[in-house]
Amino acid sequence: MKILGISGSPRKNGNTSTLVKEALKAAEDEGFETEFISLSGLELNPCIACDMCKKDEGCIIVDDMEEILEKIEDADGIIIGSPVYFGGVSSQTKMLIDRSRPLRAGFKLKYKVGAAISVGASRNGGQETTIRQIHDFYFIQSMIIVGDSAPTAHYGGTGRGKSPEDTKEDTVGLETSRNTGKRVAEVLKKMKL
Repeated sequence: MKILGISGSPRKNGNTSTLVKEALKAAEDEGFETEFISLSGLELNPCIACDMCKKDEGCIIVDDMEEILEKIEDADGIIIGSPVYFGGVSSQTKMLIDRSRPLRAGFKLKYKVGAAISVGASRNGGQETTIRQIHDFYFIQSMIIVGDSAPTAHYGGTGRGKSPEDTKEDTVGLETSRNTGKRVAEVLKKMKL
């Protein structure tokens, strides 16, 4: 089984990437294969509402999204991380969500396990509302949503960081992100029994 981690930050090696990678390490410790994707620097374009994906034509936009959507479809678990942008996800993460519409045809993500991680500039800087936006995406895709596990057990990984290295010292963010990766792995193991 495979768990895919996606950082929706415009910074390639910033705080969001750090915490998503921590979650993936925890999943690896549980015996899972993992893969990490950063949306930073990729050619991503917004949905243009042409509705071709509703006609089983797939998405007509030619960019890096096609390969990402294939990896999402192939994964058993998905962990999406986003920095907080005005209380919600980054534009890169939003493009991923909006452009995933072809996967909703036939509910290709049904029963996949999804979790979220978010990083804000302050401890209560919009992480939960950003995570909620990612959870809404999972709900609409008919996925199974998990948060971080005991002993923290909240919405998912919640980091704090202004500068790119800050989350490496954020014990709460590191712990909740590790617990999130572990929880995705635990639920997938239960499902495969």
